[in-house]
Amino acid sequence: MPKTKTTSSTKLGSTVPGVSQPDGAKLVARMQERLGALSDLALTLKHVHWNVVGPEFISVHQMLDPQYEAVAAMVDELAERMAALGGSPNGLAGFLVANPSWDDYDVHRAPAMEHLGAVELVYRGVIEDHRTAMDESESSDPVTQDLYISQIGQLEQFLWFVRAHLERADGSMLTNGARTERSAAANAGSPATSGGARREARSALPIDRGRPRSGSLTRTPAAQRAGPRSQRVGQAGRHVPGPA
Repeated sequence: MPKTKTTSSTKLGSTVPGVSQPDGAKLVARMQERLGALSDLALTLKHVHWNVVGPEFISVHQMLDPQYEAVAAMVDELAERMAALGGSPNGLAGFLVANPSWDDYDVHRAPAMEHLGAVELVYRGVIEDHRTAMDESESSDPVTQDLYISQIGQLEQFLWFVRAHLERADGSMLTNGARTERSAAANAGSPATSGGARREARSALPIDRGRPRSGSLTRTPAAQRAGPRSQRVGQAGRHVPGPA
């Protein structure tokens, strides 16, 4: 059978009470675009889940699976809202490929920090466009707007999880304002940035100087340990009360 181009139906069926046909058509068109963007995001998260390597592998690998599942659920929510408004949601691969909202993710097998730098950029773009859709739906359909608000809350939490790996103590980012996935990955994975951030994090840790570090204790010769029990206990560093 010859291949045919997959299209999305623009004809709107019966919409919900209180939403006009023109408004419903605009809402459905925007949700179709967001459905494509979230589908792409879900696949990107799974791609990173498979291709991350390095010392941070297991933490990032395990962090991304719940995010993938949550974003896939968002796709379903949008599609069902589109159907409720009388639209015909299209999640077929051919249509999504023919109507992309983003270029393909540009990082493959790479260390965790590089992927996180690129994924941070992806999340920001998706959230910015979701906020635009949220604003557009404010007057025409508060229910659809509420759906966007709920999804943005989750997406921004996931962005926080990713940024926590990339943020320096002063609030600046290892990605250094990169505008492409490749440059964000390069900046985040650079030893000059990621290594410096780790050193900065270590230097920020409190150091207990009141007791020796484990392994640095030295043995006291038996002759020096001789004496009243109260003196020996005092040498161990414990507080010894004086005579009553």
